[in-house]
Amino acid sequence: MEKVLRQFFLFLSNNSLLKTLAKRYGFQFGASRFVAGSELSYAAENIRQLNHKGMAVTLDHLGEYVTEEEEARARTYETMKTIKVIDKLGLDSQVSVKMTSMGMDISEKLVMENMRQILEVGKQHQVLVTIDMEDHARCEKTLTIFETLKREYDLLGIVLQSYLYRTVSDLERLEPYQPNVRFVKGAYKESEEVAYPHKTDVDENLKKLIAMHLDNGHFTAIGSHDDAIIEFTKQYVDEHNIPRYQFEFQMLYGMRLELQEKLVNEGYNVRIYVPYGRDWFGYNMRRLAERPANVAFVLKGLFKK
Repeated sequence: MEKVLRQFFLFLSNNSLLKTLAKRYGFQFGASRFVAGSELSYAAENIRQLNHKGMAVTLDHLGEYVTEEEEARARTYETMKTIKVIDKLGLDSQVSVKMTSMGMDISEKLVMENMRQILEVGKQHQVLVTIDMEDHARCEKTLTIFETLKREYDLLGIVLQSYLYRTVSDLERLEPYQPNVRFVKGAYKESEEVAYPHKTDVDENLKKLIAMHLDNGHFTAIGSHDDAIIEFTKQYVDEHNIPRYQFEFQMLYGMRLELQEKLVNEGYNVRIYVPYGRDWFGYNMRRLAERPANVAFVLKGLFKK
């Protein structure tokens, strides 16, 4: 049943009509559970509250698969503005960006121009920019963009997904750059030709990737709400005397709040992935696909006064 629900929500996440309706009619249907508002000002207040609880943040202006140059430039400007606001307000936050939001599907020239503008502002204000990984079809382009820009900018990280067969070799390929990597399981619909179909294999690959990166001495972000993955990381760093400043747990805004606070109280570094913006529908559907139990939260949001 869980597999059926996952496929259903991934199908919805790619439905252009539903995305358009969701943008038009706002934050109904439980969006506010996982998205920190439609505007940056709302997100900033949520970041301040999370910082007060001892949690850092990575902020993401939602939107992907942009096909118009004007929209890509507008999203670039929004990200640059976000970085400046983070610095101005003294927030403990980084930013994450998707390459299709920056114009990757339009032209290489456009995405590189937009990313360099963002990274220049990030350098000026000392804010790390992380490149989010999208579907498998765009993986190679995304890695190439990262490699090119990493030669020019230090404050740049990337996301790798453990459900793809290729990711171990991708990590080995990136090792010379000493990258700041966020490891996640992956939340896009992929064929068995490129991705592990079974959760147990995805989990084992995630553990392998975490261990590899920690052993190489590079900063490792563990993007997971899975108790088994978290416990594995805790044991591994203890057994290998890895300092806590070398890694952090990253979790999604609105999910497993008690666990987030528990990890902070135990002295671990915790960063919350905080999305904002009107283009929330695809993001929410992928969150439901990751964990169909989240449907209960959305249903509550529908009837909450």
